[in-house]
Amino acid sequence: QVQLVESGGGSVQTGGSLTLSCTVSDISSTNCVGWFRQAPGLGRKGVAGIHTEKNAVFYVDSVRGRFTITQDNDNANTIYLQMNNLKPEDTGTYYCAATPGNRTPGGCRVVTLRADFGVWGQGTQVTVSS
Repeated sequence: QVQLVESGGGSVQTGGSLTLSCTVSDISSTNCVGWFRQAPGLGRKGVAGIHTEKNAVFYVDSVRGRFTITQDNDNANTIYLQMNNLKPEDTGTYYCAATPGNRTPGGCRVVTLRADFGVWGQGTQVTVSS
């Protein structure tokens, strides 16, 4: 089963930026990778996803235009989430996640929006202060 390891979390002020990284153990076993977040006492919320075969990207409305998900051109096992103009409501634990198997681009979009990937890492904390 694919394994994922996140890094890059931290604390910033409103308007700041952070870049999260995710190392996927076997990128060939999945074509849908993304991020969801969870704040204390709340459920998972999808953030962004990428269909690695079609290079199609998906974002929830609250982060579109501020966050960018990309796959490393030199190391396909690494997925990044560039987060700009961070807001206090972006605070939470961010998880890198993947589907255990392939999805169509449309299916990857649904998985992203529902934060329903199936496999995820240990998470990295992002705190945005006002």
